Amino acid sequence: MCAPPGCLIELCIQLSMIMLGKQLIQNNVFEGGDMEEERPKQQFNKDFALEPFEGVSPEYMEMIIQYGFVSLFVASFPLAPAFALLNNVIEIRLDAAKFVTEIRRPDAVRCKDIVLYYLYDCLSVPFIAFFVPKIVYQFMYSVNGTMNGYTEHSLSYFNVSNFPAGTAPTTTLFTGVSMCRYKDYRDPPWAPEAYTFSKQYWSVLAARLAFVIFFQV
Repeated sequence: MCAPPGCLIELCIQLSMIMLGKQLIQNNVFEGGDMEEERPKQQFNKDFALEPFEGVSPEYMEMIIQYGFVSLFVASFPLAPAFALLNNVIEIRLDAAKFVTEIRRPDAVRCKDIVLYYLYDCLSVPFIAFFVPKIVYQFMYSVNGTMNGYTEHSLSYFNVSNFPAGTAPTTTLFTGVSMCRYKDYRDPPWAPEAYTFSKQYWSVLAARLAFVIFFQV
Protein backbone atom coordinates (compact mmCIF):
# COMPACT_ATOMS: atom_id res chain seq x y z
CA MET A 1 0.00 0.00 0.00
CA CYS A 2 1.29 3.43 -0.88
CA ALA A 3 0.70 6.68 0.87
CA PRO A 4 -2.07 9.02 -0.32
CA PRO A 5 0.31 11.06 -2.55
CA GLY A 6 1.27 7.84 -4.26
CA CYS A 7 4.25 5.50 -4.30
CA LEU A 8 6.46 7.95 -6.15
CA ILE A 9 6.80 10.17 -3.11
CA GLU A 10 8.64 7.46 -1.20
CA LEU A 11 10.93 6.89 -4.16
CA CYS A 12 11.53 10.64 -4.31
CA ILE A 13 12.50 10.74 -0.66
CA GLN A 14 14.84 7.78 -1.01
CA LEU A 15 16.49 9.19 -4.12
CA SER A 16 16.90 12.57 -2.48
CA MET A 17 18.58 10.92 0.49
CA ILE A 18 20.85 8.93 -1.81
CA MET A 19 21.69 11.79 -4.13
CA LEU A 20 22.02 14.55 -1.55
CA GLY A 21 23.01 12.69 1.54
CA LYS A 22 25.19 9.89 0.29
CA GLN A 23 26.69 11.02 -2.98
CA LEU A 24 26.89 14.79 -2.57
CA ILE A 25 27.72 15.07 1.09
CA GLN A 26 29.28 11.77 2.07
CA ASN A 27 31.24 10.96 -1.06
CA ASN A 28 32.38 14.43 -2.04
CA VAL A 29 33.16 15.76 1.42
CA PHE A 30 34.96 12.69 2.72
CA GLU A 31 36.68 11.98 -0.57
CA GLY A 32 37.81 15.58 -0.61
CA GLY A 33 39.26 15.05 2.82
CA ASP A 34 41.05 11.95 1.60
CA MET A 35 42.39 13.92 -1.35
CA GLU A 36 43.76 16.55 1.02
CA GLU A 37 45.54 13.82 2.99
CA GLU A 38 46.94 12.30 -0.19
CA ARG A 39 47.96 15.69 -1.55
CA PRO A 40 51.72 16.35 -1.08
CA LYS A 41 52.36 18.43 2.01
CA GLN A 42 53.74 21.90 1.69
CA GLN A 43 57.34 22.51 2.78
CA PHE A 44 56.30 24.55 5.82
CA ASN A 45 54.17 21.59 7.01
CA LYS A 46 57.15 19.27 6.64
CA ASP A 47 59.43 21.70 8.46
CA PHE A 48 56.98 22.08 11.34
CA ALA A 49 56.91 18.30 11.83
CA LEU A 50 60.71 18.15 12.27
CA GLU A 51 62.49 18.00 15.61
CA PRO A 52 63.14 21.41 17.23
CA PHE A 53 66.64 22.84 17.01
CA GLU A 54 68.40 22.61 20.39
CA GLY A 55 71.66 24.33 19.52
CA VAL A 56 75.12 23.11 18.58
CA SER A 57 76.42 22.66 22.11
CA PRO A 58 76.03 18.85 22.03
CA GLU A 59 77.98 18.72 18.77
CA TYR A 60 80.80 20.81 20.19
CA MET A 61 80.88 18.77 23.40
CA GLU A 62 81.22 15.60 21.34
CA MET A 63 84.22 17.03 19.53
CA ILE A 64 85.78 18.33 22.75
CA ILE A 65 85.46 14.95 24.44
CA GLN A 66 86.99 13.29 21.39
CA TYR A 67 89.85 15.80 21.38
CA GLY A 68 90.47 15.15 25.07
CA PHE A 69 90.64 11.39 24.55
CA VAL A 70 93.00 11.75 21.60
CA SER A 71 95.27 14.15 23.48
CA LEU A 72 95.34 12.18 26.73
CA PHE A 73 95.60 8.62 25.46
CA VAL A 74 97.40 8.95 22.13
CA ALA A 75 100.54 7.48 23.72
CA SER A 76 98.70 4.26 24.55
CA PHE A 77 96.84 4.11 21.22
CA PRO A 78 98.77 5.86 18.43
CA LEU A 79 96.02 5.19 15.87
CA ALA A 80 93.55 7.33 17.84
CA PRO A 81 94.14 10.50 15.71
CA ALA A 82 93.58 8.54 12.49
CA PHE A 83 90.31 7.10 13.74
CA ALA A 84 89.26 10.53 15.04
CA LEU A 85 89.90 12.02 11.59
CA LEU A 86 87.87 9.27 9.92
CA ASN A 87 85.07 9.78 12.42
CA ASN A 88 85.02 13.53 11.77
CA VAL A 89 84.83 13.07 8.00
CA ILE A 90 81.80 10.79 8.41
CA GLU A 91 80.34 13.03 11.13
CA ILE A 92 80.34 16.03 8.79
CA ARG A 93 78.10 14.28 6.27
CA LEU A 94 75.80 12.77 8.90
CA ASP A 95 75.37 16.10 10.68
CA ALA A 96 74.69 17.81 7.35
CA ALA A 97 71.92 15.32 6.57
CA LYS A 98 70.53 15.63 10.08
CA PHE A 99 70.40 19.43 10.05
CA VAL A 100 68.78 19.47 6.61
CA THR A 101 66.22 16.66 6.88
CA GLU A 102 65.56 15.99 10.59
CA ILE A 103 65.83 19.31 12.43
CA ARG A 104 63.90 22.53 12.00
CA ARG A 105 65.71 25.44 10.46
CA PRO A 106 67.37 27.38 13.31
CA ASP A 107 66.74 31.06 13.81
CA ALA A 108 69.62 33.30 12.85
CA VAL A 109 71.13 34.76 16.02
CA ARG A 110 74.05 37.15 16.22
CA CYS A 111 76.94 35.67 18.21
CA LYS A 112 80.19 37.30 19.19
CA ASP A 113 82.21 34.12 19.50
CA ILE A 114 81.96 30.39 20.09
CA VAL A 115 82.10 29.96 23.85
CA LEU A 116 83.06 26.29 23.76
CA TYR A 117 86.03 27.17 21.57
CA TYR A 118 87.88 28.28 24.70
CA LEU A 119 87.71 24.72 26.00
CA TYR A 120 89.99 23.74 23.15
CA ASP A 121 92.48 26.31 24.39
CA CYS A 122 92.22 24.98 27.92
CA LEU A 123 92.90 21.46 26.67
CA SER A 124 95.64 22.46 24.24
CA VAL A 125 97.76 24.66 26.52
CA PRO A 126 98.76 21.95 29.06
CA PHE A 127 99.71 19.46 26.36
CA ILE A 128 101.76 21.94 24.38
CA ALA A 129 103.33 23.42 27.51
CA PHE A 130 104.49 19.91 28.38
CA PHE A 131 107.27 20.29 25.80
CA VAL A 132 108.50 23.63 27.19
CA PRO A 133 111.18 22.07 29.49
CA LYS A 134 112.71 20.27 26.52
CA ILE A 135 112.73 23.46 24.45
CA VAL A 136 114.33 25.39 27.33
CA TYR A 137 117.03 22.75 27.70
CA GLN A 138 117.75 22.62 23.97
CA PHE A 139 118.19 26.38 23.58
CA MET A 140 119.60 27.35 27.00
CA TYR A 141 121.49 24.44 28.56
CA SER A 142 122.40 22.02 25.78
CA VAL A 143 126.04 22.15 24.73
CA ASN A 144 125.43 21.27 21.07
CA GLY A 145 121.81 22.38 20.70
CA THR A 146 120.38 18.85 20.79
CA MET A 147 118.45 16.82 23.35
CA ASN A 148 121.49 14.82 24.39
CA GLY A 149 121.79 14.91 28.17
CA TYR A 150 118.22 16.05 28.80
CA THR A 151 117.41 13.13 31.12
CA GLU A 152 120.48 13.87 33.26
CA HIS A 153 119.55 17.56 33.30
CA SER A 154 115.96 16.93 34.44
CA LEU A 155 116.93 14.71 37.41
CA SER A 156 117.91 16.03 40.82
CA TYR A 157 120.04 14.46 43.55
CA PHE A 158 118.91 13.25 46.97
CA ASN A 159 121.11 11.96 49.77
CA VAL A 160 119.41 9.02 51.47
CA SER A 161 120.87 10.13 54.82
CA ASN A 162 118.63 13.23 54.65
CA PHE A 163 115.42 11.26 55.16
CA PRO A 164 113.55 12.58 58.20
CA ALA A 165 113.29 10.12 61.06
CA GLY A 166 110.70 7.44 60.37
CA THR A 167 110.22 8.28 56.68
CA ALA A 168 113.00 6.21 55.10
CA PRO A 169 111.89 3.07 53.20
CA THR A 170 112.34 -0.11 55.23
CA THR A 171 112.97 -2.41 52.27
CA THR A 172 114.83 -1.88 49.02
CA LEU A 173 115.99 -3.92 46.06
CA PHE A 174 119.38 -2.25 46.10
CA THR A 175 121.91 -2.08 48.88
CA GLY A 176 124.70 0.38 49.53
CA VAL A 177 122.83 3.27 47.85
CA SER A 178 123.80 6.68 49.22
CA MET A 179 122.52 8.97 46.47
CA CYS A 180 119.19 8.80 44.58
CA ARG A 181 117.93 10.63 41.50
CA TYR A 182 114.39 11.96 41.06
CA LYS A 183 112.64 14.03 38.43
CA ASP A 184 112.62 17.66 39.57
CA TYR A 185 114.60 20.89 39.33
CA ARG A 186 116.14 21.30 42.78
CA ASP A 187 119.60 22.11 44.10
CA PRO A 188 121.72 19.11 45.14
CA PRO A 189 122.36 18.23 48.79
CA TRP A 190 125.87 19.75 48.68
CA ALA A 191 124.53 23.17 47.59
CA PRO A 192 124.32 26.00 50.19
CA GLU A 193 120.52 25.78 50.06
CA ALA A 194 119.92 22.10 49.49
CA TYR A 195 116.73 20.88 47.84
CA THR A 196 115.41 24.34 47.00
CA PHE A 197 114.20 25.16 43.51
CA SER A 198 117.11 25.60 41.14
CA LYS A 199 117.66 28.21 38.43
CA GLN A 200 116.51 25.68 35.84
CA TYR A 201 113.15 25.43 37.62
CA TRP A 202 112.54 29.18 37.45
CA SER A 203 113.68 29.25 33.82
CA VAL A 204 111.17 26.56 32.86
CA LEU A 205 108.43 28.23 34.91
CA ALA A 206 109.06 31.60 33.23
CA ALA A 207 109.07 29.94 29.80
CA ARG A 208 105.76 28.19 30.53
CA LEU A 209 104.17 31.40 31.75
CA ALA A 210 105.39 33.30 28.68
CA PHE A 211 104.12 30.53 26.42
CA VAL A 212 100.64 30.52 27.98
CA ILE A 213 100.36 34.32 27.75
CA PHE A 214 101.53 34.33 24.14
CA PHE A 215 99.21 31.45 23.26
CA GLN A 216 96.17 33.17 24.74
CA VAL A 217 96.92 36.52 23.14
